[in-house]
Amino acid sequence: MAYQFLITERDGAVEHVTLNRPDVRNALNEALIAELAVWAAAVTEQARRGEVRAAVLGGAGAAFCAGADVAWMAKSVDYTEDENMRDALALSRTFGALNALPIPLIGRVQGGAIGGGAGLAAVCDVVVADDRALFGFTEVKLGIVPAVISPFVLAKIGRSAARELFLTGMRFSAARARELGLVHAVVPEQDLDATVGRYLGEVLSAAPGAIAAAKALVADVWGQSVEDARATTATAIATRRVSAEGQEGLRAFLQKRKASWSL
Repeated sequence: MAYQFLITERDGAVEHVTLNRPDVRNALNEALIAELAVWAAAVTEQARRGEVRAAVLGGAGAAFCAGADVAWMAKSVDYTEDENMRDALALSRTFGALNALPIPLIGRVQGGAIGGGAGLAAVCDVVVADDRALFGFTEVKLGIVPAVISPFVLAKIGRSAARELFLTGMRFSAARARELGLVHAVVPEQDLDATVGRYLGEVLSAAPGAIAAAKALVADVWGQSVEDARATTATAIATRRVSAEGQEGLRAFLQKRKASWSL
């Protein structure tokens, strides 16, 4: 599919998608949000067919994503509550679809990830950021709140950090984002691609079905007590041990060879 505000490229089993509104620092508007939803649905289907095993989300130009587009915000001033609800639900569905991809989504963040941009980082499984990147949940500075992104952000940084950062709207460094768990690697900008590549190498040496199951396990078990999670976790490992991948992985290990899925 041809996109207006996304650049997509397939490199073997890896899908690269780039926000492509560099003139406005890749700010989100209705069209970009809709295109991300379409892309997420397409990649989910391709992953289920075994055509793609990982995805990398980046931004063109100087910044990853500066949050909401100014022109979009200007339009929303005159929206009714129902119209704002429609926009919010569309954004929530897009973030939910990205969060639920059955493959690892790796964020490549340069320059800045503000507001909804920081929310995009939160739905990535792994985030690599340049050491000068800035993050922020700055919505309160505009009299609004980081509502739609909050479930994804809270899952990454927890309530204490959210209370500090949501309530002040302060910007913070990539190093602080790493301390909070929003970012996983902080490197000079010239090392972004190599670091993303190392994560991709790890992903492509692991079983794709097991990765999807592990990602689902995180969502299923998070917040549960050990007792409540017992049946879920026992079923998960028992199912994987008798699966074709589980059998292949164990046999490859015992036979000291690469598993069939390793690229």
